[in-house]
Amino acid sequence: MHIAIAGNIGSGKTTLTKMLAKHYGWTPRFEPVDNNPYLDDFYEDMERWSFNLQIYFLNKRFKEVVEISKSQDTIIQDRTIFEDARIFAPNLHEMGMMSHRDFDNYSALFDLMMSLVKLPDLMIYIRSTIPNLVAQIQKRGREFEKSIRIDYLQGLAKRYEDWIEQYDGQLIIVDGDKMKFENNTQDFQLITDMIDAKLYGLFPFEE
Repeated sequence: MHIAIAGNIGSGKTTLTKMLAKHYGWTPRFEPVDNNPYLDDFYEDMERWSFNLQIYFLNKRFKEVVEISKSQDTIIQDRTIFEDARIFAPNLHEMGMMSHRDFDNYSALFDLMMSLVKLPDLMIYIRSTIPNLVAQIQKRGREFEKSIRIDYLQGLAKRYEDWIEQYDGQLIIVDGDKMKFENNTQDFQLITDMIDAKLYGLFPFEE
């Protein structure tokens, strides 16, 4: 199976990926951040590096999708190819940080890839408000994220909500503001209960 976790920057995707991988014995696939050759440049000059960054992500994500489709393991993936193309690239284009020419080129490449890609067996979306995202980003202290613009996060948040509203696959929505799954075992169990119900038809016992 292919399980995917979606959510804005700082929503807790990587943390939840690690926890679910450990809980279920799934194989995790993480977003390529630490060795990304474009992120530092991108946050310093978004207009100059937006196309390069998005093509890098698209290439990495498509390679992952192909590998996942061939795997016999249950894979849990931190961020999906759909988010790059439906949220991040259009947001940069709308903000004037990616030219019409580059966006059209990017979109054509994505559409071609989509002819070979199917939806995950389950999508887990972590919904989070901007103040919570900012607090999480500051907490983890990545140097290259210190210059992230609030309007950039706001644009992403709107596009995430629009995308999720139209998503037609198996979906679970986690309230990232209220459910502190990293430190609260009951909150984490609520998430695993929802996953069990979706994947295996199992429902938690209610007293």
